[in-house]
Amino acid sequence: MLDRRSFVLGAALLPVLDAVAARPALAKDGERFNADTVRNMARQLAAQPFKQGNRSLPAELDKLSYDDYRNIRFNMDRAVWRGQQLPFEMQLLHRGFLFRDQVDVFVVADGRARRIDYDPGLFRFEHGLKAPAAGPDFGFSGFRLHGLLNRPDYLDEIAVFQGASYFRAVGKGQGYGTSARGLAVKTAAPSGEEFPVFRAFYVEQPRAHVPSIVVHALLDSPSATAAHRFTIRPGDATVMSVEMALYPRTDLAEAGIAPLTSMFLFGPADHIGFDDFRPAVRDAEGLAVIGGAGEYLWRPLANPVRLQISVFSGSNMRGFGLMQRQRSFFDYQDLEARYEKRPSVWVEPIGDWGEGAVHLVEIPTPEEVHDNIVAFWRPKDILRKGSEYTYTYRLHWVWDMPTPPGLGRVAGTRAGGTGERRLFVVDLVDGPMPGLALDGVRADVSASAGEVRDVVVQPNPEMSGVRLSFAFEPKGAGLSELRARLLKGDTPLSETWLYRWTP
Repeated sequence: MLDRRSFVLGAALLPVLDAVAARPALAKDGERFNADTVRNMARQLAAQPFKQGNRSLPAELDKLSYDDYRNIRFNMDRAVWRGQQLPFEMQLLHRGFLFRDQVDVFVVADGRARRIDYDPGLFRFEHGLKAPAAGPDFGFSGFRLHGLLNRPDYLDEIAVFQGASYFRAVGKGQGYGTSARGLAVKTAAPSGEEFPVFRAFYVEQPRAHVPSIVVHALLDSPSATAAHRFTIRPGDATVMSVEMALYPRTDLAEAGIAPLTSMFLFGPADHIGFDDFRPAVRDAEGLAVIGGAGEYLWRPLANPVRLQISVFSGSNMRGFGLMQRQRSFFDYQDLEARYEKRPSVWVEPIGDWGEGAVHLVEIPTPEEVHDNIVAFWRPKDILRKGSEYTYTYRLHWVWDMPTPPGLGRVAGTRAGGTGERRLFVVDLVDGPMPGLALDGVRADVSASAGEVRDVVVQPNPEMSGVRLSFAFEPKGAGLSELRARLLKGDTPLSETWLYRWTP
C-alpha cells in the first residue's frame, strides 16, 4: 500500500543531520513495563542535554536510491505474532534511503518489554542488494501493523510508523494519504523547522478477540521530549486514541500539537501552471475546523506562489482536520494514485485544550511527491522548560468528519476568470440543502479587500443541493480573505466557507 510519495514523505521537510552515535536511555531487554514506563523515560530524558541518535549506516546501505530501498522487503513469514491466531501482526521496516534514524522496537507481554534484535534474515535483499552483517545495535526505521480490516480472513496493512515522528493509517477500503506526527516544532519558522523523532516503540502484544492494539512511543528532539500512547482500532473508520505527555527542554513558543501533513498540488479552483490530464491532484482538499462557539469552518487548500500561514484562533476548539470530500474517480482520473480513496483525518480533542489556534501552513511545490500542507493546534501560552503538559485526543481516519454537522457543507469550490474579475462557485450539499426553499435565504459574502459583486444563490438539482456564486474584483489588493455562508434570518444554514485570494 506504500506509494512513491510515502517514501519521500516530507522530503522537502525532513532534516539533514550529521550522524552522532548517541542514544537515549531505553528500557532494558526484559525489564518490567507499565503505563508509566515511557512517561518516566521522557521526563528523565528532558532533564538531560539533547544527543542526536545514531544515523550512520554501513556502506552497503548508505545512499540508497528510492528503487534500491524498495528492493529491501520484509519476510512476511517472520512477522511478529505470525501463526498465533491473534488479530494483529507486526512487520519491521529496514533503515536506509531517507530513513536513517535508528529506532528500537520492543514487544510488551506479561508485563515485560523485550527488544526485537536486528536480524538480516527478517528481510529479503533483492536485485543484487547486499545485506548488512547482523548486529545487536542496528535497529530498525519503524514498523507497520496488519489487522482485520477489509476481509474477515485476511490481515491488511492498517498503519505504519516510520520517519521522524510520522505515522499513517487507513480505514476500510482506503489507501494511504494524509499523515500525522507526534509533534511539530518551529514549522515554517525563519530559523528552520525542527523534526522530533520517535526513538523507540513499545508495542503491546494483542489479545485474542480484542480488536485494538496499543503502541507506546518515546519522542525526542532538541526542544522537547514526549511520551505517546496510541490505542488503535481499525474499522470502517480507523480510530487512534492518543495520550501525550510533553516535557519541554527549552521554553517552547512554536509547538504544534496533533500535527497533520498532506499534499495539495492543484484542484478545480486553481489549475494554473499545471498542464495535466487530471482535474485535481491532492491527498486533501480542505481544512475543516469546529470552533469553541460551534462555528463550522471550511477552508479550501492551495498550492501558493509563496509560503503562507493562516491562523484560526479561539478557545475550547472542538476539532480540526484535513479532509478529502470529493470521492468520485472522475474527480481525479488517476488509476494509480486513486486520490478518491485517500482518508480524511480528523483530530478530536478530549477535554479543554484552552486558548490556542489552529495553524495552516501551505508550502509551494511543483510536484505531487512532496507533502506541502501542515495543520496543527498551537497553545497561546509558551510551554515552559521543566514542566509537564498532557494532551488527549482521537485521530479519526475516515471518509468524512466523524460527526457531520446539521448544516450544509461545501462539496466543491471552483473558480475562473480573466483580468481583474474572478468568478467563484461554491456547491453546498447535505443538512437542509436538499429541496431547500430559497425564500428568505440570503448569502453572507464578504472580502477583507477588493469588492464582491453579483451574488447568486440557486438550486443545484444535480447534487441535491444549492449553488452559491459571486464575482470578486481585487481592486488592486495583493491579498484578500473571502468569507461566505448561507443564512435564513440570523440562523446559519451552512458551514462558513473561507478562501485566501492572492494574485
